[in-house]
Amino acid sequence: MLDCTDNMSDIRPEKTTAEIQEEVEDTWVPGTVHLVDLDQSLDVKHNGDSDLVLIPQPSDDPNDPLRWSQKKKNLQFSILWIWSFLTAVATNWSGPAWDNWVVDFNTNYSVLNDTSAVGWCFLGVGCLFLQPTAMKFGRRGVYIFATICQMCGNIIGGVAHSISMLYGCNILTCFAGAPCDSLVQISTTDVFFQHERAHRISLLTFALYSGSYLGPMVAGYIVESQGWRWCMWYLAIFFGVILAFQIFFMEDTIFVRDDQKRDEENILTQIISRDSRIVPEPTDNNHGGEYSKRNYTESITEAESNEKKCTVEKRTYLEKLKVIETKYNDKRPWYVIFLRPFMAIGLPAFVWGGFVYGVQVMWLSLMATTQSEFFSVAPYNFGPAAVGDTNISCFIGTIFGTFWGGNWSDKFVAWMARRNKGILEPEFRLWFMILPAVINSAGLLMYGLGLNSQIHWILPGGFGMAFMGFGMGSAGALTITYALDCYPQMQSEGLVLMLFFRNMIGMGFTFAIQPWLDKDGLVTTTWLMFMLSVVFNFSCFIFIFWGKKFRRATKKWYLKYSDSRTLF
Repeated sequence: MLDCTDNMSDIRPEKTTAEIQEEVEDTWVPGTVHLVDLDQSLDVKHNGDSDLVLIPQPSDDPNDPLRWSQKKKNLQFSILWIWSFLTAVATNWSGPAWDNWVVDFNTNYSVLNDTSAVGWCFLGVGCLFLQPTAMKFGRRGVYIFATICQMCGNIIGGVAHSISMLYGCNILTCFAGAPCDSLVQISTTDVFFQHERAHRISLLTFALYSGSYLGPMVAGYIVESQGWRWCMWYLAIFFGVILAFQIFFMEDTIFVRDDQKRDEENILTQIISRDSRIVPEPTDNNHGGEYSKRNYTESITEAESNEKKCTVEKRTYLEKLKVIETKYNDKRPWYVIFLRPFMAIGLPAFVWGGFVYGVQVMWLSLMATTQSEFFSVAPYNFGPAAVGDTNISCFIGTIFGTFWGGNWSDKFVAWMARRNKGILEPEFRLWFMILPAVINSAGLLMYGLGLNSQIHWILPGGFGMAFMGFGMGSAGALTITYALDCYPQMQSEGLVLMLFFRNMIGMGFTFAIQPWLDKDGLVTTTWLMFMLSVVFNFSCFIFIFWGKKFRRATKKWYLKYSDSRTLF
């Protein structure tokens, strides 16, 4: 008979429920999740037969968007994607028309820069007002309202005969375009799980940037062949078509869930409970000297004991078409939801992400402001269509950036989580920021110095703009996804804060770029922007190494302001 007396001192006593709960509370850090169930022993819902854990865990409610079929999810996402693309076109198409506007409106480039800057301002203001409205009364009604505003704004632009009407067009279309900067990402997190989000958010980022590039390109041909007013009329028609799709096919994705922390604590409880029950098991070659783990998948939380069979009925088609949501919406007063983004200032990932995302917009504004000014004169002498065609290189760069910041980063994060015992840290994704930081900075030098040297257009208008497109397309998606992963229950508030910072930076830069160029010249301006790119993009290393410490330090702040029962 095998004597295991010598090993009795090595047996770990089982922890009590209170001890386990205390350890769970100490261990839990916002954003750190168990994405991969390596041995598939956890009592959680998985992604089919794979080892990926569904985050957040879908509820038993048949109206939960996370329970929708993949076909239905893709349909809703497609409507959002097309709407976002058209909104980006409506906001950024005008570059090839500026020469005509200078004549038709008896104005100059500085005034036209001001009209664009005012648009950036109302993109930020729109986020502040439309986002809480969508959280309180539902997403669907806000999208429909925004589309109607886009139609009206473009009609005003189509009949504009003064610069004041152009201001009015920009104010209305940019205010209505605000949801494409913040709400579409939240609608995406409503529907898709964490391991799918970066891919979808990068596709939305691609829609925004491709609309910003392809819009001016197509507009150049329209301006030459039919006149700039037809750019407005086409947009009004397209928004009318998408409005019909929204009315009859778009469903509301709002579904406020407050149990994401509980789901992760449930997993931690299972793991700690299992690991605390390690007893020696003698084998043929170790005589009881080694340990082997027994899998315990039972949870000691109250989640299962309190689970009730869902009696909610699935909504009918007509019920899905209502424009105001009162059942699954945020129950807090509108003014509380409106003020909540300011509470996200205490969460570093959102503040940093807003500034880095804002810097990317500076390059977009730079190109929109300088394309006509430099490519339409000697030695290039491009016409409106040719000026618009330079955006093709940006579009190509953005395609590669979309895959880099989206699908490829998702796969990389899952691979890193498997190497890290199934645990995903949001900072894993930031390693993918290094390549865009290098390429984006190089693209700025190619563009600015190439134009100043009047070198062949392929360097500034080809490689330079393509490199900048890659950087903007990937860095924007990476920073947004990282911030949303860090603080999942404050995604809406944090995204509004990020987009407000971004749009204010875009507004300030658009106001400043022409006087900046006039004062310092293109060479000095380019080198200063290059340094800004290096400083902000490579600041990702701060969060790669200390991001988790920041999240742990802001744990109490996050728990306080992510609780829907807390007003302030």
